[in-house]
Amino acid sequence: MEPVTHFLTGACLARTGFNRRSRYATLTMVLAAEAPDLDTLWSLRGPIAGFTHHRGWTHTLIGLPVDAAVVLGAVWLWHRWKTRHERVPGYVPPGTPEQRRDRKRPVPPVRWGQLYLFALIALLSHLLLDWTNNYGLRPFFPFNPHWYAGSFVFIVEPVMLALLVIGLVAPVLFGLIGSEITASSSARRDPFRGRGWAAFALAGIGLLWCVRGYERLHAEDLTRAADYGNVEIRRSTVSPYPVNPFRWHGVVETPDFFQLSTVDSLSGQVATSEQEDRLYKPPETHATLAAKRSPLGHAYLDWSPFPLVTEGSLPSPEGLTIVTFRDLRFFYDTLGMHGREEAPLSGEAFVNEEGEVVRMSMDGRNGR
Repeated sequence: MEPVTHFLTGACLARTGFNRRSRYATLTMVLAAEAPDLDTLWSLRGPIAGFTHHRGWTHTLIGLPVDAAVVLGAVWLWHRWKTRHERVPGYVPPGTPEQRRDRKRPVPPVRWGQLYLFALIALLSHLLLDWTNNYGLRPFFPFNPHWYAGSFVFIVEPVMLALLVIGLVAPVLFGLIGSEITASSSARRDPFRGRGWAAFALAGIGLLWCVRGYERLHAEDLTRAADYGNVEIRRSTVSPYPVNPFRWHGVVETPDFFQLSTVDSLSGQVATSEQEDRLYKPPETHATLAAKRSPLGHAYLDWSPFPLVTEGSLPSPEGLTIVTFRDLRFFYDTLGMHGREEAPLSGEAFVNEEGEVVRMSMDGRNGR
């Protein structure tokens, strides 16, 4: 999922009661909910390195304890900086005694052992969210290098974002309304309010996943049962559209071609066109074979279950042959994605006449 959903999920998890157990619980869980994506720092070495290592060891079960330690270290540094004045002998907080007394409110102590466990819970939420979309992850790497993908939630799901925002904002709004009604300046606010709303948001997401998971199974059955001619269907998959749980992008592999389709799991219709949605498998050439042996090729074919590797009809201005890697799971147009014209997560390898890959790019960015 995209970062905003991860951050909001960590905040909602903390609101369900973890923030009552230890100081910094919310900060810890918000940071941990996004921490595995620190592997995007590999992009500093180049787009190919970033793609190769994205959702790598930081997204594995054996990597989570290390992720949690890094998050806890960051929170500890924040704690040391925030309390630096309190460690000075004779320090007195600013303000009058009355102001200091009014500022006091119930604050749980810092329990570092519990914060470590809370970080692990938020980290698991990151893996779970990433599993729900069709990019997938390898949670059991290096013992099992297989990619797992639920493929029933789009990478940006507005319904999930709306539920999370409601779960976090509603208590604030109702608190303001309540303070206006009571009109009592001396009334003490509950510092841990919003537990029920956070639980409501997470339960709503769970219900959404159940609906989408069921509809995905139905959509895949419809995809395999559609008429593509008298051909053998080797594999099939469907990918989600945002918002609408009944609309899916279907991919079917036969011995000679890939067939794309748009599936409506509510009506049971599979819309496809033999002219526009049928992609014949390109022949292997010296250039495509060389490109598949490159670092880009190894990483792409390891990750993508439905790759389309094609040799360009025209050479590059330098006289190099362009080999393009595309993933058919993303070959459709929807919110912020123009998969038909410019498929996301596409790579290019530039091969010279000697069969050597001299340059690679990812999503139009050249580099290693």
